Amino acid sequence: MTARRGFFLALAAGTAIVALTAGHARAQNQAGGPRTYARNLDNPTGIAVHPETGHVFVAERRGIVRFFKKEDGKRGRKMQVNRFPTDIYGKGPKYEIGPLGVAFLGSDHLVVGDGSRPDGEELVLVYNIGEEAPEKPARANSAAYTLGPITAGDASAKGEGNFYGVAVTDDGIFITANGDDTKGWVLKSAVENGKPGELKPFIATKEAVEVDAPCGITTNSDGDIVVGQMGEISLPGDSLLTIYDAKTGKLKASLETGLNDIVGLAYSPATGKLYAVDFSWVDTTKGGLFELTVDGDEVTTRKVADLDKPTALAFDAKGNLFVTVVGSAEEGAKGKPGKVLRFGKRAL
Repeated sequence: MTARRGFFLALAAGTAIVALTAGHARAQNQAGGPRTYARNLDNPTGIAVHPETGHVFVAERRGIVRFFKKEDGKRGRKMQVNRFPTDIYGKGPKYEIGPLGVAFLGSDHLVVGDGSRPDGEELVLVYNIGEEAPEKPARANSAAYTLGPITAGDASAKGEGNFYGVAVTDDGIFITANGDDTKGWVLKSAVENGKPGELKPFIATKEAVEVDAPCGITTNSDGDIVVGQMGEISLPGDSLLTIYDAKTGKLKASLETGLNDIVGLAYSPATGKLYAVDFSWVDTTKGGLFELTVDGDEVTTRKVADLDKPTALAFDAKGNLFVTVVGSAEEGAKGKPGKVLRFGKRAL
């Protein structure tokens, strides 16, 4: 905090700050965000926006929730897939989780990374998705395609799990996995004629960059795989931004960011800018949404907003951004503290 000299200086500074903050808040609201898009979510960890309908799909402890606009213009909400088992994620604090990352394969399949089973048993599940929200949710075991598991011995000392991030290209599905800290795998399922193939270990990120825990994942305009290497949750400032060739898995760049725990990455379709969410396990009050600018071998970060334990982000086709946050339970509050926040493209 900035030191202030004298009562009147403090009062003047405080008045100016209040005015600036109020003005900033009005500007943010006029620009379209950040605003609460959805509430009462239980440890949301993944989010994807349908490329055609604009429906928003969120992974949370209870399953996959779908948000959509109803005929009367109001926002509808229905459970798309449920009946997942649950597991515990994290090391103080710990969170009960079900499915983790989500992304679309074409317009009629949703890819879901599993976090609900023990390492070595977790799966990547691909569900058929209709244009309209279902009257009744599908069950977790009703996937059209089941990929994995990656068991002990399949290039993994203990078996893989915690399939946190999902990215999809025309040629493959790429999954970040946190089960085996000695490898830090990005897994791949080759896609042919719109159908996913066997899930296999692809990039041993820990061996490539000597930092743990690949989490956030996306693709850039060159078709490369871009990964946020979270690092140790007890160490501040150790997150990396890494870039790999999507065909060979070869490391093309490993860049320090100064962020604590990158858990989500996405490029704006409107501006091409790269954004990250930092959970910041070591001090969750420092978590937030950041713009990342890469210039040669350096990354400059700009904090867009403070956020309460953000976990994932996704853009819609117009460049509006949706971010999931675990949030903090308030005493006496009803419902769960998890939310989806919406940033209008002008607010970024």
